[in-house]
Amino acid sequence: MTPAALIETAVLLGLLVLAGGGYAGLYGYGRLRARPALVAAATACWIAALAIALAIAVVTPLDAGWKVLVVVSAIVYAVIPPATWRYLERLHVAEGEGP
Repeated sequence: MTPAALIETAVLLGLLVLAGGGYAGLYGYGRLRARPALVAAATACWIAALAIALAIAVVTPLDAGWKVLVVVSAIVYAVIPPATWRYLERLHVAEGEGP
């Protein structure tokens, strides 16, 4: 891997993490405050994360296994915030606090 490719890969991976964090943060805050616009912005962040993951798979010199891991991780990002939110709702309903 050349130094330029290393920097490009590192930047893309950093952007992937940033987009994933934006998705999780905006989704949670949007659901907490019942703001559909924030949930929509969260979805846009997830789409960006998926696009970045695909770019990593296409343009970086990483081995195939790493590329598959990155793309699968981006796909799994879509499930984590909604699943966590549902779990928290069930947890609070079970404690009698309501949704």
